[in-house]
Amino acid sequence: MGSFEGSGLPPDDVVVGALRAGDEAMFAVLLDTWSRGMLRVARSYVSTDHSAEEVVQDTWLAVIDGIDAFESRSSVKTWVFRILVNTAKKRGVRESRTLPWSTFERDGGPFVEFGAARGGRFDGAAAWPTPEGEALAAEVRVLIAEALGRLPPRQRVVITLRDVEGCTSDEVCEILEISAANQRVLLHRARTAVRGWLADYYEAVKQPE
Repeated sequence: MGSFEGSGLPPDDVVVGALRAGDEAMFAVLLDTWSRGMLRVARSYVSTDHSAEEVVQDTWLAVIDGIDAFESRSSVKTWVFRILVNTAKKRGVRESRTLPWSTFERDGGPFVEFGAARGGRFDGAAAWPTPEGEALAAEVRVLIAEALGRLPPRQRVVITLRDVEGCTSDEVCEILEISAANQRVLLHRARTAVRGWLADYYEAVKQPE
């Protein structure tokens, strides 16, 4: 609930009732509101855009099949995204793209962040600087997308959920079934790495021709 509800959607009980009644209009609204974010999250686990699209399709089928059993112990969107993540994880493992889930559970982790190696510092502020100028902003959006793609899958999905999809830390923990401490560590590492890559970019932009 809270910040994780899709903009303009009715309360969860209305959404659930409509889905259980086979309301195609409500289903179409959910598709329009959530599918783009679902693709971004799925892409954290699988090797191609096509695979991510199939994961999202499989997730929606599972939602339709499972809506009668939904018990409202979480928000509808949290439930949908948890189905998505579980589906994407299974697909990713089959593609041999991701490491076993348990590999990331220890605090140290197997990765050294690019940004940290360059003195990057996580200060809890917004993840991205806001450049002036539409052309520069568009270029930075592309750069951010590329940076996210370079992150380890575990870090990528956490930063995507938090900083791109706007989830709270509690929602991310529920979706990914991880501890609050683990979520903080993964987000810290991901933000530090992306900040480092962006800092290198800004330094290059400032260089005189």
